[in-house]
Amino acid sequence: MSLLRIKEYSLAINGTEILHDVDIAVDAGQIVAITGESGSGKSMTALSIMGLLPRGSVNRGQIMLDGVSLLDASEAELCDMRGNAVGMIFQEPMTALNPVMTIGDQVAETILMHEKISRHDARARAVKLIERVGLKLAPTRYPHELSGGQRQRVVIAMAIAVRPKLLIADEPTTALDVTTQARILELLKGLVDEFDMGLLMITHDLAVVAGMADKIVVMQNGRIVEAAPTQTLLRDMQHPYTKALFKASGHKVTLPARADAPHLLYAKGVTRDYPLPRSGLFGARPSFRALNNVSFHIEHGERVGLVGESGCGKSTLTRAILGLEPIQAGEITLDGDPVFTGKKPNLTVRRRMQVVFQDPYSSFNPRHRVERLITEPFHLLENPPTSAARDAAIAAALRDVGLSVSDKDKYIHEFSGGQRQRIAIARALIIEPELIIFDEAVSALDVSVRAQVLDLIADLCKSRSLAYLFISHDLSVVRTVADRVLVMQAGQIVEHGATEDIFLNPQHPYTQALIAAAPQLPEISHAS
Repeated sequence: MSLLRIKEYSLAINGTEILHDVDIAVDAGQIVAITGESGSGKSMTALSIMGLLPRGSVNRGQIMLDGVSLLDASEAELCDMRGNAVGMIFQEPMTALNPVMTIGDQVAETILMHEKISRHDARARAVKLIERVGLKLAPTRYPHELSGGQRQRVVIAMAIAVRPKLLIADEPTTALDVTTQARILELLKGLVDEFDMGLLMITHDLAVVAGMADKIVVMQNGRIVEAAPTQTLLRDMQHPYTKALFKASGHKVTLPARADAPHLLYAKGVTRDYPLPRSGLFGARPSFRALNNVSFHIEHGERVGLVGESGCGKSTLTRAILGLEPIQAGEITLDGDPVFTGKKPNLTVRRRMQVVFQDPYSSFNPRHRVERLITEPFHLLENPPTSAARDAAIAAALRDVGLSVSDKDKYIHEFSGGQRQRIAIARALIIEPELIIFDEAVSALDVSVRAQVLDLIADLCKSRSLAYLFISHDLSVVRTVADRVLVMQAGQIVEHGATEDIFLNPQHPYTQALIAAAPQLPEISHAS
């Protein structure tokens, strides 16, 4: 008998069918991955298991855990089940952790909810659990003091605190860099073997799926379109949607050829220090060096990738380039003009650069229509266009990113994730900047939407001779969109060169480790 058995399960919310006749089985010690595009029903399947459905939900079918029907369980029984028989790891650990409680207390609290032991014993077990998930940290630390990977390990410690029979991991590595992702995946696999528990993994990263799962379940529009052992599915895909997913996951764009050109952006010896708290009343205040003598350039029309682990200084460098972060030493110029005038940003230069962020929804005001959102950069111009010229600029920007002119009258919540990112790119293009910084601009998108956005960027390179700095922890994406790659570690550029040279023959040990840690999508002969 399977540990988890979902049979002929359907779900409707306020009359809208969300899941249709879903069948999934997970055995003890087995890793089953559910994959598919956003909106395919992956997360709703997980929430159905946990009994965390929204109001207006009507379901039918069976969800059995170790022979017990979860659909017939009372709310009290479900509360006892959550965290006890079933643990769950969410995509964003910061939202799953209490910011005003120490990590030790949060893990101990999970134990106390399900076991009648003293608080002292619970805290002692919490310390061991924190060590078990590979954290060499004091349990008195708070979530904001930890990196993304460290926070995810704390969430895992909470999820396994009472050794659940089933662990559900909902996109557990989406926001993590490749080396941290590799460590988290290795940890999860080790826990499955150690505790003989079932792992239901929800992800749109097919390279992770291929190297991690015993079985793959592919969902589309609330239905399972294909399910098979991993190697069987990779060897002989049956459904067109499965083939399309894997093809999109390995999507490569064709950038237009370019000749050598003069430097557009030039950074030399850039250094940025942050003050740290004093350890006592006297003595010099310590500091942390986020950028250490960083030097590089970007030519006109050149596409440059920037890679490195979380905390290596990528975001600090981005803010410095945009004039949003003062620097203690060095210089940054755009076409020979300094980004800073003294310690203040040079707004004349600032208007010639734009940025596209990772999460387009949070970078837009939801109360404003698209027309107003994409014209926000006009405030940087000395003579912003008005009336007919303004309307023409809006129409051109929307058309350039593959949207309709009529979309200017809509609100941002009316668009999908991929469309929102297109709007973010339109906002960046509307004042015709010389340089765009893409800061993890496709990491939150599923594979098919990501492929569309990458194609859009390639088309813009052809039509606008676009120069950009593309920051990403997804090395497969950087490889296809960059002419040249910068590798950053601990605030320094440790290696740089032509993209293929870096990937095929990395020289620095850190670059070699990054490339080795990146999950690889196997060659699929049937994915075309």
